[in-house]
This record gives sequence, C-alpha cells and structure tokens, in this order.
Amino acid sequence: MNTGEFAVETRGMSRSFGALKAVDGVDLAIPRGSIYGFLGPNGCGKSTSIRMLTGLLRPTEGEIRVLGETLPGAEERLRRRIGYMTQKFSLYENLTVLENLRFVAQIYGLPLRHARERIEQLLALYDLHGREAQMAGSMSGGQKQRLALAAATMHEPELLFLDEPTSAVDPENRREFWERLFDLCALGTTILVSTHYMDEAERCHGLAILERGIKRADGSPQQLMQDMGARVVEVAGDDLRKLKQQLLTDDAVLSAAQIGSRLRVLVRSDISDPLAWLGPKVGGRQMDEVRPSLEDVFVTCTGSRAAGGQHV
Repeated sequence: MNTGEFAVETRGMSRSFGALKAVDGVDLAIPRGSIYGFLGPNGCGKSTSIRMLTGLLRPTEGEIRVLGETLPGAEERLRRRIGYMTQKFSLYENLTVLENLRFVAQIYGLPLRHARERIEQLLALYDLHGREAQMAGSMSGGQKQRLALAAATMHEPELLFLDEPTSAVDPENRREFWERLFDLCALGTTILVSTHYMDEAERCHGLAILERGIKRADGSPQQLMQDMGARVVEVAGDDLRKLKQQLLTDDAVLSAAQIGSRLRVLVRSDISDPLAWLGPKVGGRQMDEVRPSLEDVFVTCTGSRAAGGQHV
C-alpha cells in the first residue's frame, strides 16, 4: 500500500459479530488533507468502520493502514496523532467546560504551560469564552458539540474521526460546525466524518456510500452524481401519489419520490430520451429534466425504490 499520499488505506476491511457481517470487504484510499465522508443509514457499518480505523476494534479480515501505521499493532503510536469525536456526547457532564478541557489535556500529556495556552486558543476558537465555569451537562446541543470538538482537537491531531457529530443539533449549528471543519482541513488536518445527511455528504471532498456493511460507491460527490447511471425528471400536476405508484411498476423507473408539489423520477440511463419515454405515462403533466442530487446517487447505488427528505 502507498503510505505517503493517503492518510487511510484499507483492503478488504471486514468485521463480523457472530453470523452478522457488519463491514464486508471495504477498500478505502483517503487522501491526506481532505474531508472524507461515510454516507449511509443507521446500521450500515459506519461506526464499526470508524472504530476499526481508530484501533478500538480489531478487523475480522483485511488490511488497515492509518497515517502509515499498520493496524492492529500501532494503537499506542497513533494515539497522539488521531482525534475521535463520538456520536454521543462523551465528556463529563458533571464537570465544567474548563475542567473537561484540562482533563483531556492531561490525558494527552500536554505540559502545563502548553495546556493553558491551547485551552485558551480553543475557548476562543469554539466560542466558549464566558462558559468556563458552566457544567457541561447544562449546555445546549450546539454548545456540547463545540466543546466535544475542542476536546477532540486538543492535541492538534493529524487525522480526525467524527462519528455522526451533528445528529443532535439544529441546521444553523450544523452549518457553523462544517465551517469549522473546513478551517481545520485548511490547516492540513485530514477528517473522516460519518453522516446520514445528504447535504453534509455533498460538502465532502470524497465519500463512500455504505449499505449493509458493503461499499456501494466511492468518489467525489460531483463524480458520483455524474456517473450514477440514471436521468432525473421532475413531474408537476395533479394526483401525484397515484402516478407514483403507477410509475414504480415499470422496471425502467428506479425511484419516484414526491418533493413538495413535484414528483422526482429516476429513469434508467439506457432510456435515451426520458422525457419522450415518460410522456405517455404522465398524461400531459409538465415535465423537466433536472440535475441529479446525492440522494439520487444513494437510491441508484442501494436499490431503494423510494426516497425523500434530507437524510437516509
């Protein structure tokens, strides 16, 4: 495996729990200095993959290299080089903001003077000034998220793992959180983030779509949308629920989902003129071919016959 260009490389990474194969033969090559996403529904293997890549869980099969080190076997050497923010708030709710940050600094062995300077930097960077004495358990979801990110980056890791970090915060806090991730990336940090939000996945430089432990697609969002093997048509008019059911009986229709007052229809790419092909089926309703979205990619990759909403 190439150890210089990529922060993370895996071949055939797999993990079984008894008869259940939670991760099945996943190959990854994540470039240094990028934001890479794992996209998929709950139970698709995102968290299990992250736990293997951080050394917290041993693979059943396959090869793993993280920052040039082979896992398992290099967990202690990697401890100071990686950061990990779990989906559930994992700091001490009965300690103050400052006490939590001091405790994390001690865990990573930061010298006292450096720890004081670093904590001051993080309080300013993550808008926590004035909250030093606040109990972590009394903070809002967005404030807890900022504190958890501050703790995960206390030791300035080269590689940061984030396991569904925005699942408990509102859209405004999610947007601000992603701005902070791009700031970290601009400083050279490689970030691997798992999400089930389509709009977040579109922000990544590259991503893998996971389903039932299998990697269904891998590439930049733009490339995945370009290569998804389907054309997208939106249909406007009356009685869209009935039309949807009718269209889904045709094998050439990969998906049909109502988005507001329009029906979004994915037609197989071997249909050369989807508008002409759909014309007789939609009964004179207005139609427009539109740009694919990442949700459309997910539907075509996983074989789902219905999609809608922001997340999967």
